[in-house]
Amino acid sequence: MNEPVWKNFLERTNSFIRFLLVGIVNTAVGLSIMLFLMNVFGLSYWVSTFFGNGTGAVTSFLLNRNFTFRSNIDWRRGAARFFCVILICYSAAYSLGQAIAESMEGSVRLSIQQNVAVLIGTVLYTGLNYMGQKYFVFKKNMLKPIQEGRN
Repeated sequence: MNEPVWKNFLERTNSFIRFLLVGIVNTAVGLSIMLFLMNVFGLSYWVSTFFGNGTGAVTSFLLNRNFTFRSNIDWRRGAARFFCVILICYSAAYSLGQAIAESMEGSVRLSIQQNVAVLIGTVLYTGLNYMGQKYFVFKKNMLKPIQEGRN
């Protein structure tokens, strides 16, 4: 009866706000892992970003399926689509992030350049990933809240 204010707020927010909230958690975890692997263990840009994103991917799928998009899509079908979108977004965003950062060559040290590439890639990845999740992975249930609102 007396539900917490935050729960009521989250129920009324649109999917993009919920996606961003889930993304904050995933980004904090993934970005921390990326930077840790790259700067502490000296792993390469690609290995670090791959493991950082991979770590957040499983949590992201579960939270986006159940919380963000409230989808009842079969988890096997949804997971297959989800990971396809993740891989496409990862490849596109971090390749572009690296290309943009490499254009700064000479003006910044290589270690800073790689960190800038990670940050640029993360921003691009977030936007591309939302579009893929909303319109491809969990699209089945996106019309339901809109239709309910019209009744």
